[in-house]
Amino acid sequence: MADHGEQTKVALITGGGSGVGRASALALLRDGWSVAISGRRAERLEETLSLAGGDAARALAVVSDVTEPESIASLFRQVLERFGRLDMLFNNAGGGSPAIPLEELTLAQWQGVVDLNLTGPFLCTQEALRIMKTQDPQGGRIINNGSISADRPRPNSAPYTSTKHALTGLTKSTILDGRAFNITAGQIDIGNAETPMTAAMGRGVPQPNGERRPEPTFDVEHVADAVLYMSNLPLDANVPFITVMATTMPLYGRG
Repeated sequence: MADHGEQTKVALITGGGSGVGRASALALLRDGWSVAISGRRAERLEETLSLAGGDAARALAVVSDVTEPESIASLFRQVLERFGRLDMLFNNAGGGSPAIPLEELTLAQWQGVVDLNLTGPFLCTQEALRIMKTQDPQGGRIINNGSISADRPRPNSAPYTSTKHALTGLTKSTILDGRAFNITAGQIDIGNAETPMTAAMGRGVPQPNGERRPEPTFDVEHVADAVLYMSNLPLDANVPFITVMATTMPLYGRG
């Protein structure tokens, strides 16, 4: 367990009901953090808390939708009411559109991904900055789940890829704009962590040449370890970007 001093550090993880968010929340709780998790499905959040065992006493689950500004504002109010501060925000919630040709996507499908993957993290970052600027001691860290799609696309993934590229810009802007207030940011780009989102990869994933091929995955706990490492750095040190991926996935070969 990391030595956080007398004051327990507080994290908020969006999309904490499964996958990367759940694994990261449990890792932080095991390390002694207080952790708030949010998501749209109460039963998934409760499952995360049940897996935390006794550490759940330091956890808060809030049903929230990061595509709704009022829901986001309420989420951060509840975190502040329960814990009194916020040391780390993990903008983890996200999703994609159907894997169909770009020209067949509807405006609603495009906008839905933009709202979830880009506008949601932007609004959450705003709320976190307001808290981190004014709390004592001042400062904090924001981590964005960028995905390897922040670097290069998969076939038929224009909305997801575009928003993840844009999230890189939000990460860089947050690093710069938070500097004067002891606030920093980093981005974790994940390739094929074993979660419900990647469950179909063993059955085949579309490749740039038109084929479908199985792709390897890796234990999501390695992602949680990376999030924990980034979170536990002192605020005078930062990991701006880190990629954690299955070693033999065909990332290097996608362009």
